[in-house]
Amino acid sequence: MLKRVLIANRGEIAIRVIRALRELEITSVAVYSDSDKDSLHVLYADLAYPLHGDKALDTYMNVEKIVKLAKNVGADAIHPGYGFLSEKAEFAKACEQAGIIFIGPHSEVMALMGNKIAARKLMLSSGVPVVPGTEEAVSDLKAAREIAAAIGYPVLIKAAAGGGGVGMRVVQFEEEFSEMLERAQQQAGSVFGDSSVFIEKCVENPRHIEFQILGDKFGNIVHLGERECSIQRRYQKIIEESPSTALTPEMRQKMGQIALTAANAVNYQGAGTIEFIYSNGEFYFLEMNTRIQVEHPVTELLTCIDLVKSQIKIAAGEPLPFRQEDICFNGHVIECRICAEDPLNGFSPSPNKIVGYRSPGGFGIRIDSGVHLNYEIPTHYDSMISKLLAWGGNREEAIARMRRALREYIIMGPKTNIPYLRAVMDSAVFKRGEINTKFIEEHSYLFEDARILAAKDEATHKKLSTLLRIR
Repeated sequence: MLKRVLIANRGEIAIRVIRALRELEITSVAVYSDSDKDSLHVLYADLAYPLHGDKALDTYMNVEKIVKLAKNVGADAIHPGYGFLSEKAEFAKACEQAGIIFIGPHSEVMALMGNKIAARKLMLSSGVPVVPGTEEAVSDLKAAREIAAAIGYPVLIKAAAGGGGVGMRVVQFEEEFSEMLERAQQQAGSVFGDSSVFIEKCVENPRHIEFQILGDKFGNIVHLGERECSIQRRYQKIIEESPSTALTPEMRQKMGQIALTAANAVNYQGAGTIEFIYSNGEFYFLEMNTRIQVEHPVTELLTCIDLVKSQIKIAAGEPLPFRQEDICFNGHVIECRICAEDPLNGFSPSPNKIVGYRSPGGFGIRIDSGVHLNYEIPTHYDSMISKLLAWGGNREEAIARMRRALREYIIMGPKTNIPYLRAVMDSAVFKRGEINTKFIEEHSYLFEDARILAAKDEATHKKLSTLLRIR
């Protein structure tokens, strides 16, 4: 087993990894930027070292600085968490060259699956269904227009090297194509250093469904069921749940087998996710995330399998202790991402000091958080405050618990998306499971419901402010 692991991340995911390491009796090493020096992950870790700076490129995304620090402190391995360097093949390769175990797949697998064009080709050759589109990068405007016309509008222009919706443009009409192609290429080049894009058919109003994968170094690969991640803003998920209300048992088994086919195609090792888009009984491979996902606790609550500890054990050379037929799914789980942003103002970030804080609890509730009272939410990083999860024996019970937990959750200082999440949980359309990736746009009336709830919350917070500040 490993003896010392450096966590190349921050916030709640760093704390999540530290907890797993502590249970495994492995020394945890935290790193931190200047603005994170008083963060909880720094206090929780056994050891903590500064990265000197605040910008992500100077700190949590500085490959040379992190690998050098890991060697200096005698770390056996590095856990990248999610975001930052977690899907950078050059980071995994730098670890490999330095003789440090990267807790994730091999750098060659990351490079292959991180390029959407290469991944599409591999999936096609492996019999995995993909959305109709180009198999090569496109740069010439005339050729790109001809391809889009042949595919048929609407089409998607997507960055070959990216993810999270960056560099993605939906083109509804031919006259928009030139401008959208230029925008997509510019953004892809700016963010990823690679302006290549590809074009595919736009599957309208699909669901976003992903399957969790675990693979060890002995060729054993299993899936741990699906997560429905369709409710998104700006291609970023805000609500996840499992099981999906869209899938029949037969479709779930079929998609699970295809997910295993995709993972086996690259001899995947570690925790990963096969993402699909699903519409009207058809599904297509979207991408593979070669890391732990933000929403991994959904699967943990549903299966009682610790994914982070599994990652660490796999990296240490241990075989999976279970087979596909051993995995059981129990009940229903919903996760809400609690973010410091104003849903009534286009989900704009709202970094501020938390002057009042009270987290929810009770049966079936889990919260993964990296904040505390008087915590100053930094402007340099993602706006997520925490992940709130509710487990129930069925979907109705999970919704009821999430509604209750959201009402209990008090965060004063920054504006949060809690009123909007409450409005969604209260809505009849969500309760019926009628969701897709355009849910927010199609149900704009929920913003008015959120406005009413926000006003009520503000009045309640005023009454509680004195009590909360004393505590």
